[in-house]
Amino acid sequence: MKTIRCMMDHLYWADGRILDALEESETKNKDLLKLVRHVAVAERVWLDRLQGKCSAKYSLWEETEDLTAIRTMFEENAEQYRIYIEGLKEFELDEMIDYENQSGGSFRTSARDVLLQVLLHGQYHRGQINRALRIESAEPAQVDYITITRL
Repeated sequence: MKTIRCMMDHLYWADGRILDALEESETKNKDLLKLVRHVAVAERVWLDRLQGKCSAKYSLWEETEDLTAIRTMFEENAEQYRIYIEGLKEFELDEMIDYENQSGGSFRTSARDVLLQVLLHGQYHRGQINRALRIESAEPAQVDYITITRL
């Protein structure tokens, strides 16, 4: 649990850093904005699944220009994940979660693996976002885990 909590703290921090970098860049790149929205929505989708809710209402790949709405979603996600994890016992990490993906396929995955998916998925896409920012000659966000440990 300690490792998952540390990694989730990194996720909340890194989400904020990547949004700061996007705002500072003033990018109008629709694909880049769609990608950061995708990260926020995917976090929400997995949270709903962990909580036993249906996630079918979310569209993972919509265009947006509203970074303020994305920041709000990241902040709400962080608050809800903190509540979820605070109430989670170590043994519950291995409990299986039944859910349907956005295409209606049924799956069964442990809470531990769902949380790891959330963590790794976000890191993967933040790397893509940083690369795109660099291509646009904007400053990428420093989101390495070791950076947050030094604060």
